[in-house]
Amino acid sequence: MALHYLPLALKHSSTPRIEHFALLTGLEAAVRGMLISAMPLAVYQVLGDAQLTSIAYLIAGFVALFCGLMVPMVTRYLPRRWVYTAGAMLYLLGMTLAITGTPLTITLGLICNAMATATVFICLNAYVLDYVERGNLGHSQGVQMAYSAVPWAVGPVLGVWLYEKWPPAPFLLAGGFALLLILAFWWLRLGNGRQISRARGPAVNPLGFLGRFLRQPRLIAGWAFAVVRSCGWWVYIVYLPIFCVEAGLSSKTGGVVLSLSNTFLFIAPLINRHALRLSVRRSVRLAFLAAGVLLSASALLSFLPLVTVALAFAASFCFVTLDVVGGLPFLMSVKPSERTEMAAVYASFRDVSGIVTPGLAWAVLFVAPVPGIFLAAGLACFGCWWIAASLHPRLGAARPSRGGA
Repeated sequence: MALHYLPLALKHSSTPRIEHFALLTGLEAAVRGMLISAMPLAVYQVLGDAQLTSIAYLIAGFVALFCGLMVPMVTRYLPRRWVYTAGAMLYLLGMTLAITGTPLTITLGLICNAMATATVFICLNAYVLDYVERGNLGHSQGVQMAYSAVPWAVGPVLGVWLYEKWPPAPFLLAGGFALLLILAFWWLRLGNGRQISRARGPAVNPLGFLGRFLRQPRLIAGWAFAVVRSCGWWVYIVYLPIFCVEAGLSSKTGGVVLSLSNTFLFIAPLINRHALRLSVRRSVRLAFLAAGVLLSASALLSFLPLVTVALAFAASFCFVTLDVVGGLPFLMSVKPSERTEMAAVYASFRDVSGIVTPGLAWAVLFVAPVPGIFLAAGLACFGCWWIAASLHPRLGAARPSRGGA
């Protein structure tokens, strides 16, 4: 009876709702939004060399990729709620190591943060697949993007400003949001997700479920869309500011357009509504086609720096659209019995793009200036536009009720 007298704000359904997952997404965005600008500055300042900084990020990418692939095996021995909590606590450890400021600890802090991102992302996607109906996955993605709009819009600018005032400040604030993330997760009582009965036998190792992934073309296509989308963001976040400096524009131009791009997340539910009205296939193809055209044009018109920045900014709207609907081809094709395993495979797109993008950029810069990287990203988007033609026309559409006449 005491529950009856609790304030409405403290009550929540025993069954998780879309807003609960969006809340967790928003809190994690507050952590990562701060780190996306402050961490590179800290790593570069401590290591003192751009090449060493690139190597540190490359190591973190490989470790995070391995960590993500191992999460499904770990969840067979540890409850998912503890794996999620451990992932969030890795953020706290990463902040602590970053504050100490030695070459070893800053590198270990970067690795911890990368592992935290992979673990939390995999577990959250597994929860979403457990509790959100297939037809509502698009709506769920849109709401999650909307909840993370403010953190992603404010975090990068705030992180740089705080770091310039006092280097430990952004890490302390991000650590506070990581603690809130843990508290919110336990308050929501997500537990271990729905239990799917499995055939008796030995636990499946990472190579085993990678084999199942490689035998499903729809999952491969959906994963490829996520990798190229993430590569596009890497190019926009890392190489557009470099282009601005080399072109004689303000060094703050890249940060300003990144924050402006993140404001598109406020209209994520509207993007989702119109995208699903068009169908998932048409929306994904249109977004990749537009991104390819805009990035290619930005490279070809690089002799007009402001035009290049404007075209890249327009392409970022396509990336936001793909953030909302680009993951649906993968998520809607996952079998219920493989949720955790395939969520781990899907999460690897972030780490793979973090390895592929700087590697390809390094190769491109041997034969072309920075705008050549924009052209390479545009060509990759054209490739996804072509692949997306194979998606089912009714993917994401509401299925007719089987109980009808």
